[in-house]
Amino acid sequence: MSAPQSFGRFVARAAAGGGLVVQPRMGFGTPRLMRAGLERVRAAAGSTAGTLTIDSYTRVGDLAAAGAALAEGAALNGYPIATHPPAVTRELLDGITAADFPVQVRHGSSRPEPIIRALAAAGLDATEGGPVSYCLPYGRTPLRESVDNWARGCELLAELVPAPRTPHLETFGGCMLGQLCPPGLLVALSVLEGLFFAEHGIGELSLSYAQQTDAGQDAEAVRALRRLAAELLPPRVEWHVVLYTYMGVYPGTRAGADRLLEASARLAVRSGARRLIVKTAAEAHRIPTVAENVRALEIAAAAAALTEPPAAGDESADSEVYLEARAFVGAVLDGGGPVGAALRTAFARGWLDVPYCLHPDNAGRSRSVIDPTGRLRWSRTGSMPLAPVRRSGRVPELTADGLLAAVHAVARRYDHVA
Repeated sequence: MSAPQSFGRFVARAAAGGGLVVQPRMGFGTPRLMRAGLERVRAAAGSTAGTLTIDSYTRVGDLAAAGAALAEGAALNGYPIATHPPAVTRELLDGITAADFPVQVRHGSSRPEPIIRALAAAGLDATEGGPVSYCLPYGRTPLRESVDNWARGCELLAELVPAPRTPHLETFGGCMLGQLCPPGLLVALSVLEGLFFAEHGIGELSLSYAQQTDAGQDAEAVRALRRLAAELLPPRVEWHVVLYTYMGVYPGTRAGADRLLEASARLAVRSGARRLIVKTAAEAHRIPTVAENVRALEIAAAAAALTEPPAAGDESADSEVYLEARAFVGAVLDGGGPVGAALRTAFARGWLDVPYCLHPDNAGRSRSVIDPTGRLRWSRTGSMPLAPVRRSGRVPELTADGLLAAVHAVARRYDHVA
């Protein structure tokens, strides 16, 4: 396997050439299928990065179940990287990974150590997650335990990927629950997880943000994320912003799904994000095929190529999203000390409170709504430090019917465009 350059430098080189890197979330249980998928992604039109998405058994640490499924020939919903021997994964990647085609491991685990050991042994350098974002949405692992696990995971990745290789970690903090989380909190969580990664030895990272309900608000959010990262991350840290195509209920028609995907590609270019995680027209119905993933990559790349980047100008204006995010980050970091401990304190006191999240360590007192203009707003803030920066008037509480309508709002909008 040829040694790839840094994941982050690959993205930076694409951006310098005016290109947006597009990437799928794709994983298969067998090396043969996984290699075939990566080959197709690498050959797709556009600047692409590869993905090894990990199966659910490995994600929750049940390696015995992953091994049993492989032995029985059962289909898995991802690649069991900690069960296949490292030599098998290295062979899978041989001739695939290169300076112009890095591969990232994506997983969703609050216990990442076995995955990190396996990816490093296979010669890979890049993965993603975070102590909050891979804990609260996915299960009942205590936040304290997830913070400790991710501290060890960061340090292990830095140890097992020695120079000249460069470990890369992507925060998932900007994607909490996929939808209906106002952008100020998403931006703050992404920055805080980035600071946590840097504190534990990671010198190259990416900061995530998931497309929400309003293009203007989303553009504010990506700009706020870039500004706060520039203000707060240590100068030694290299970073870029990665945008996720809308992660909530997806349009049910191919035309609607394509329109939403194209909108996310345009948003990425216009707001200064450098990488886009795509979704496919099959998302509303089933797990997509390799061909459907490639089609999505090429639609996004084509839309990005036709979009003008933002004109040079002053992006330092204090938008509502920036002020909210800064208030969150300031409240968390005000007491000093390690970022992990500060995150635990912030959730325990309700300073960070993800709406509609049922995890025991989330206060559960915040609520959000989609206002008449399509922007996400807070209807209830609990103990969060938002009063000084909120500019909107009081908005009504969301009823059960209103919540159902809000969850499907984006899908309906894109499905019903004439």
